[in-house]
Amino acid sequence: MSTQNFALIGAAGYIAPRHMRAIKDLGHTLAVAYDINDSVGIIDSLHPQAEFFTQFERFYEHAQVLRRDPARALDIVAVCSPNHLHHPHIAAGLRLGADVICEKPLVPTPALLDELARVEQETGHRVYNILQLRHHDAILKLREKVAAAPADTKFDVTLTYITSRGKWYAESWKGDPRKSFGVATNIGVHFFDMLHFIFGKLQANVVHHNGEAKAAGYLEYERARVRWFLSIDANDLPDEVKGKKPTFRSIDISGEQLEFSEGFTDLHTVSYREILAGRGYGLADARHCVETVDVIRAAAAQPAGSLGHPFLQHLA
Repeated sequence: MSTQNFALIGAAGYIAPRHMRAIKDLGHTLAVAYDINDSVGIIDSLHPQAEFFTQFERFYEHAQVLRRDPARALDIVAVCSPNHLHHPHIAAGLRLGADVICEKPLVPTPALLDELARVEQETGHRVYNILQLRHHDAILKLREKVAAAPADTKFDVTLTYITSRGKWYAESWKGDPRKSFGVATNIGVHFFDMLHFIFGKLQANVVHHNGEAKAAGYLEYERARVRWFLSIDANDLPDEVKGKKPTFRSIDISGEQLEFSEGFTDLHTVSYREILAGRGYGLADARHCVETVDVIRAAAAQPAGSLGHPFLQHLA
C-alpha cells in the first residue's frame, strides 16, 4: 500500500496519541493536525513534520490547498474531537475529499447516522468507526464460544465498569451531557458495541438508573441477559478496591470472568490496519450501539426488581 496522507482533528485529546502512533506504525504521514488547545507536544516524537492549527478555518483552508496537489491531498481524516463535534467534523472530512476514521460514539442518534450516509453518497467517501474491542483476542474467543454453544443457550451477564473521575471532569466537556451525551454514551458505548458483537441483536433495553455520574439497566440480546452498571463515582468502587485502584471492571458471564485487562495497547493500530485493508467498520456497523445509547438517554428509569444490577442496592 502506498503512503497515505492523514489529518487529525482533536490532536490534544486523550485518545489522539493512539491515532498518531497507528499512523506512524503503519508507515503513513500525518500531514496536518488541529485542536483548539495547543498542548500537542507529543507530535514532536511521532510526526514532527505535521502542520498544526488551533483555528478550524485555517486547518480547513490548508486542507483545501493540499487538495490541489494529488501527491499532498488528504486521504484520511481522523476525528478525535469531543463527542458533540463528531458529526460536523466527519462531514467536513468527507467534503475535503477524504475518508474519515472516527472515535466512538460516532454520533448520538440514528438520524445523524442517516445524515452522514447522505454525505457519503454526495462525496463518494466513507466513514469508519473505531470499534477496537472487536479486535481484542479475548473478545474474539468469547464470540467463538458463544457461537459454538447450543442455539437455545442464553448467557447471564453482569457488566460493571467504574472509572472514577476527579472534579476536573465536571468542568470539562465530558461532564456536560450536551457535549458528551452522558455517562452511558461516553463510557458505555464501547461495551454496548462489544455485547452486540458477541451476543447478537438487542431484544430489550430497560433503564433502572440514569444520573450524572452513573447509570444502570438491563439489556437482553439474542444470546444473553445483561445487567449493567456504569459509574464515574469513586464511592461506587468495591471495598476491596477503594484506595488501591481508581478503576473496577468486571464482566461475569454465567459465573466466569471475562479477563481482557491486557491487549489494549495496539488495538488502534490493528483497527487502522483493517480499515486500510478494506475491512473497516462503517456506519451500518455502528448503528446498533448508537441506537442502544439513544434509547438509554431518553428512557425513564423503571423499578429494577430481579433484573437489576447488584450495585443498585447501594444507591437506595
